[in-house]
Amino acid sequence: MSLLSRMTAPAAGHDVARLVAALLSEGAREARAALPGRAASRPSRVPTGPTGLGTSAARVTAAPDPAASGTAAPDSAASGTAASDAAVPELYCPPPLRDDPALAAEVNERLLDWAAETGIYVGRLERVRATDFGRLMMLAHPGTDDPRRLLAAARCALAEWATDDYYCDDETMGSRPEVLGSHLGLAYTAMDPTHPPLRYAQQTDQGLRADPVRVALRDSFARLAPYADRTQVTRLRQEVAALFVAYGQEGAWRAEERMPAVWEYLAHRQVNSFVPCLALIDVVDGYALTAAEYDDPRVRRAVSMAGTASTLVNDLYSMAKEQHSAGLDFNLPTVVAAEERCSPREAVERSVEIHDELVRTFEVEAAALTLTGSPALGRFLAGVWSWLGGNREWHGGSARYNDASRA
Repeated sequence: MSLLSRMTAPAAGHDVARLVAALLSEGAREARAALPGRAASRPSRVPTGPTGLGTSAARVTAAPDPAASGTAAPDSAASGTAASDAAVPELYCPPPLRDDPALAAEVNERLLDWAAETGIYVGRLERVRATDFGRLMMLAHPGTDDPRRLLAAARCALAEWATDDYYCDDETMGSRPEVLGSHLGLAYTAMDPTHPPLRYAQQTDQGLRADPVRVALRDSFARLAPYADRTQVTRLRQEVAALFVAYGQEGAWRAEERMPAVWEYLAHRQVNSFVPCLALIDVVDGYALTAAEYDDPRVRRAVSMAGTASTLVNDLYSMAKEQHSAGLDFNLPTVVAAEERCSPREAVERSVEIHDELVRTFEVEAAALTLTGSPALGRFLAGVWSWLGGNREWHGGSARYNDASRA
């Protein structure tokens, strides 16, 4: 079990990082005026984001141990919590914008009730409670304090995690590579309803209701509908469909007992990532990013890099958990170590470098996009930035990754 320690979140020391972070904040007008060749009087199209988003990206580092140094810890150590396990070095990442334990607990309890209704994680709900997905939603979506909207996103996320656990990762829950494709194909019809001839309609419905993962997927989409328009629901369905393709890819690696190349794994992680969660940022916050802007190749690139980076945080924090599981597991440090024949520590450090490059690139490119995009696009990219900080904070404290015996 990893020990939890207080972590500092000092401002990034690079001038570009500070400027870019300002462009992603409600102080963007002043930042734009500071850009070479821009007049300070030009109207800003950058939207105001959630309060506090003006913080630049931070190097998240372990706080000094007061007992070891004989001095009191600095006040900045109170900015967040994360695992102090030396296996995860400092990451270039924004700090979380809020911590509301009461809101997190409310969402988590409602999510557990819903999981019980659908039948997922029977006998394991206490582990789900300890994992605290409600806290993830609270941290990653600081743009709203409405527990209903947070719960709508949490249901979708938990259904996606259940698909991974039941079909891909956990043999104790029934996962088998040889039936993965069959399971995923039927799971997709839970999100995009099949339309059989009348003769087979009852059997189709019974088949979908017979599997708790399919029940959870269908119900999560149904309960998302009051908060999302048609294009937003379609967007999520497409992202989850791509996620299922990546699940199949990983299943093939397991069946072949093959370790992928680093480039292949990173391409996989762009799809097998938190992008479906990022796709709901505007839904949770109560506005709509147009399909044209979401699908713009420049926006797609920025969001994909953020999704990959956030999932590499998962890779780093899940290593300890995966050491306790049977079979072949994949995370970036493991793949790097196999390809480069380096030590685990060197592989972790290389993985952190890759993560940091992706976050820095997103930071720069997202700021540029806010200068030319709509207010909704600027708000969405600010939400992605907030999601990165909340995601890292949650991984640093979730029992899913820091206590393999509990989650």
